[in-house]
Amino acid sequence: MKDLRRYLVLKYIQYLVLSSSNPVSTVLGLLGSLYTMILLQSAKVSFKSTAVLISSLAKADILVSISVVSEVVVWAFDVRISSSAFASALLQNLLTANVHISCLLLSCVAFEAYLITFLPTESRRLRTVKNARVTSRIIWILVMAECALLQTDDLLKASTTSAPTHSLSILLFHFSSVAAALLRSLSYFLGILLRIVNVYIYYKIFFSMSNR
Repeated sequence: MKDLRRYLVLKYIQYLVLSSSNPVSTVLGLLGSLYTMILLQSAKVSFKSTAVLISSLAKADILVSISVVSEVVVWAFDVRISSSAFASALLQNLLTANVHISCLLLSCVAFEAYLITFLPTESRRLRTVKNARVTSRIIWILVMAECALLQTDDLLKASTTSAPTHSLSILLFHFSSVAAALLRSLSYFLGILLRIVNVYIYYKIFFSMSNR
């Protein structure tokens, strides 16, 4: 459990403290996720709801691995991609999806820690493995749907060299552009809100444990 706590601290620093990712935090995060996935296979680890959320958090770094491996392959073998704009947008959207999934899962872990600290008996029915799995799946589905919408918007922008002439094309282009802009704005404000909420939760937990 100490290793899992260290992993959570690493992820909190990577996604909720640092303003942007950097190579050092990315490599440490990937190594930590790999170690965590191996650790969670051990029979010594009690697979409770928190472990389910942490497992899903570690799997989210698969999206980062895809982006890193793709860039290494292109650089090492001088691979030419027919649609570089599409590939570049896809890799960027996968990284964005990883950040959003990780932030939401970390917030779920923080909320569960709050329930364990202040409402251990009352929240026992909520803190189940089944609920944790459902929550993880919902987060993955919502964020991947966001990724698909952003990728569609980037594809339409890249493929439209001139102003669309057909009414259906104009409607589709306008809808994807507005929806993508709203999603980016929502993600930005939600990210700020999650940082504030996480700081508040751990502030309450820290002082509660100190008083005890």
